[in-house]
Amino acid sequence: MNRDLRTARFGAVLTFVLAGLMVGTMTVRIPALTDKLGLSEADVGGLLLAWGLGALVTMQSMRRVMSRAGSRAVLRVGGPLTALSLAAVGLAPNLPVLLAAAVVFGMTFGLFDIAMNAQGSTVERAYGRPLMNGMHAGWCIGAMSAGITGSLSIALGLSFTANLVLVSVLSMPVLLVLGRAYLPDAPAPETASRPRRRLPAVVYLLGALAFFAFMVEGVVADWNGLYLRDTLKAPEALAALGYPIFEAGMLLGRMTGDRLRSRFGVRGMLTASGLATAVFFGVVLAVPAPVVALAAMFFVGLGVATISPLTLSLAGTATSTPGPAIAQAGAMGYAGLLLGPVVIGFLSDVTSLRTALVVAVALGLLIAGAARLLPRREPAAVTPLTPARDEQPMAA
Repeated sequence: MNRDLRTARFGAVLTFVLAGLMVGTMTVRIPALTDKLGLSEADVGGLLLAWGLGALVTMQSMRRVMSRAGSRAVLRVGGPLTALSLAAVGLAPNLPVLLAAAVVFGMTFGLFDIAMNAQGSTVERAYGRPLMNGMHAGWCIGAMSAGITGSLSIALGLSFTANLVLVSVLSMPVLLVLGRAYLPDAPAPETASRPRRRLPAVVYLLGALAFFAFMVEGVVADWNGLYLRDTLKAPEALAALGYPIFEAGMLLGRMTGDRLRSRFGVRGMLTASGLATAVFFGVVLAVPAPVVALAAMFFVGLGVATISPLTLSLAGTATSTPGPAIAQAGAMGYAGLLLGPVVIGFLSDVTSLRTALVVAVALGLLIAGAARLLPRREPAAVTPLTPARDEQPMAA
């Protein structure tokens, strides 16, 4: 059983990698898509909104599905469907078909994302120690790999369609094989056989924290390049480094986050992460030198990196079955990912981009403040099976 547990952990991490790769591939090839279909900036905004709304709608409806089917069954369906719908986006011949394909891609990804986080929580419980940050590091690796493979595809002359279809074809068999590695969710006690209409209040608090963190991530993804280029007057090649540098900080933060959580606890980590996000984003906005702002962007990524994994991990321990709670917190988080860039766009129209980005500083402070409302002691992330560390066999 020890070997099965290690296999499940590897399968969960690789699932996060593939999720980051598939979503990142669509994102990094958007310039090629605009050339293919002659899209305007408004069309691209509509495409991203269609994808995000599709994901959000599915995530918001996942509580009942997760409580009945469990993460393993949903992943076995949602993973391959996500790969298929990515290919559909690549093959779309015009804008109306593209928007429909983007909605479907978002909906299938919504299934996939909630289920992989619930599976991560199941594996984490089985190990009996924090693992979720390491799994989310897999997402960063996948997203960075998408950038590398996207650049390679451009160098080789591969079209938007060929790039997306290739990633889909390569991901599909891996996802099908990974279906054998997933663990079944821990059985709920008899008292929890019927799903509750309302989850514990702490789940909604964790969802609010995820909302704030995802807002920051969305703001950085969509606006940091324009800020560096247009406000700080950085050359375009230099401004383009903002997001990869932010992702590198995220990756480092997530690779070390589980160890830090074991030492300092979720409450302390979230408080420190929120303050670090606010302080370093403040540096990004205060300094006039693009190189210094880029360096600070790394530390923004380092600060915000662990917030969403920690909230989803803790949501998974808030009830006897992790799926519905993670679905609720995840849906709230992704609402922030959608809303953040829109809020910045509106505020920058009526003020300036630098003033609008102060919102990210405020979000960091909100995270630090809201974290103090969490219980001082977090629930133990251990199933009734109480599995031990890698070197010890899992009790039957």
